[in-house]
Amino acid sequence: MSDLETETRFQSDPALEPLLADLASTAARRDTEGGTAKRERDLIRESGLLSLAIPRALGGAGADWIEIVQAVQRMAAVDSSLAHLFAFHHLMVVTPQIFGTAEQSRALMEKTARERCFWGNAVNPKDPRLRLSRDGAILRLDGAKTFCSGASDSDMLIVSALDEEDRLKIAAIPTRRAGLRIHDDWDNMGQRQTDSGSVSFERVELREDELLVAPGPLGSPFAALRPCLVQLLLVAIFAGLARGALDEAKAYVRGLPSEGAARIGADAFILHTAGELWTQAAAVEALLDRATRAFQSGWERGDSITPRERGAIAIEIATAKAVSARASLDIGSRIFEIMGARATHARLRLDRFWRNARTHTLHDPIDHKLKEIGDFVLNDAYPTPSFYS
Repeated sequence: MSDLETETRFQSDPALEPLLADLASTAARRDTEGGTAKRERDLIRESGLLSLAIPRALGGAGADWIEIVQAVQRMAAVDSSLAHLFAFHHLMVVTPQIFGTAEQSRALMEKTARERCFWGNAVNPKDPRLRLSRDGAILRLDGAKTFCSGASDSDMLIVSALDEEDRLKIAAIPTRRAGLRIHDDWDNMGQRQTDSGSVSFERVELREDELLVAPGPLGSPFAALRPCLVQLLLVAIFAGLARGALDEAKAYVRGLPSEGAARIGADAFILHTAGELWTQAAAVEALLDRATRAFQSGWERGDSITPRERGAIAIEIATAKAVSARASLDIGSRIFEIMGARATHARLRLDRFWRNARTHTLHDPIDHKLKEIGDFVLNDAYPTPSFYS
């Protein structure tokens, strides 16, 4: 973390500090290896941080989204793959609270806190191949899902499927359910340890009480906060990538022989570049803070939140996302203008910040966000709730 950051930055739980130090020490090597970061996932389990979003009364830490988002941002600065898994775990943990009943949410949160469950994702509503069928009293899942971040080594999954009438259904199920198979087929240039490959389902039985149907997907203004939370967590990862890339550049320059560091530190053009990248990172963090506080206020409104209030939150987050996506790409690329040609050595893997940003910012392109923002600016129109807005 940079020594010029403001005093308002998150003062983390003591468990976060040693975890971040460990992740940072192995991030470059693990970026080369790819695959499932089993050891690091277990460290996150042991830290107790998986229970941040769970109320104290249910065995959790009772953190708010301001605290959680800042923890995600700090983790992304050292390892955006693990930050993605950490962020989406919290999203999945609260999905039963958003889409399901109070009883479902309570039971699953208590289980998560008690067993230190790590949640994974098998939602991807743009992949329609997973189908839910009913045979008398038995529900079954058959098909496949792609981009299932965190499914490997998870304990629980949030799954989406289309039923026999092509209606979207969401369920929370144990990962080790018979017939469910996780494939080791994620080998992309960035976010290499998010295990965002595919999951197949063959006659996977589903209990009726595992379906989240009250109010179900986007069934109320509060339920429509879930896609806002998805987008907010992505902003936190982009902000972390931007800050992490800049911090790595600074550390690299300061680690050079004294004459080299002095030469770079006196070059007017390099100083100009460093100042430009700094202002981008600072702007992103300010927008993230503003968007997070807006979301937290909406979350606290619960079922009382109105469609208009939800829409205003969506615009705040879309604005932060548009700026943070571009900043993470720009900073991740331009840090080499500060460090010089030797910093491109493959052993350093300093290109991982740009590769991770380039991969992750394609989740849902910012052009869609800019269109929604423009519609709001000119027509006072809020985004129509969807799994991406």
